[in-house]
Amino acid sequence: MPPSPDHRHRLPLAVRRSTLLRTGLLAGALCYGAADLVPAFGAVPLELRLDFHTELMRMNGITVQGAMALSAVGSFVLTLPAFGPDRLRERMLAGTAGLLTVATFLITRFGNVPINARIKEWAATVPPDGHAEVLRRWELFNLGRAGTAVAALAVLICALTPSRRSSSEGVPTRATQSSATVPAVAGPDRAARTPD
Repeated sequence: MPPSPDHRHRLPLAVRRSTLLRTGLLAGALCYGAADLVPAFGAVPLELRLDFHTELMRMNGITVQGAMALSAVGSFVLTLPAFGPDRLRERMLAGTAGLLTVATFLITRFGNVPINARIKEWAATVPPDGHAEVLRRWELFNLGRAGTAVAALAVLICALTPSRRSSSEGVPTRATQSSATVPAVAGPDRAARTPD
């Protein structure tokens, strides 16, 4: 039995909403880290920072990178023709959002993660000379991935917001409304006839 039209419309809508939700959660988490956690790192003793940083990044390795993967997959799914062969603008913007999310992952994987491994070693031993510069580079990478995550969210919002042209399509004009609602009027010959 083929799926009903309502089911076919609900499925793309659910994918759009879930992708937007995951991308928003990712951007929010990274912005919270950049705006609140990093300044808090600088306000506590170095030993405490290293211990807390190690435990926090161990948890983030699962949750944050998992959110990146789900967000990127959802964005790329929205580029498929099945989600609107006539919605080229939405599909291109969704692909751009997916690429920005992939950039967020790459910054994390090749920028933050190697430094996290070094910080883990420092927490168990003694930080070497020049550790402040390494920590500063981690903060720059953190700002970079937060920026790409916010950009991905902004582009995805633009993708899922109907353009003015598409939103005006399908809206009946006053002329079509009046023609659809006014009943047909009998012609003069029919009105002049009287029953026999």
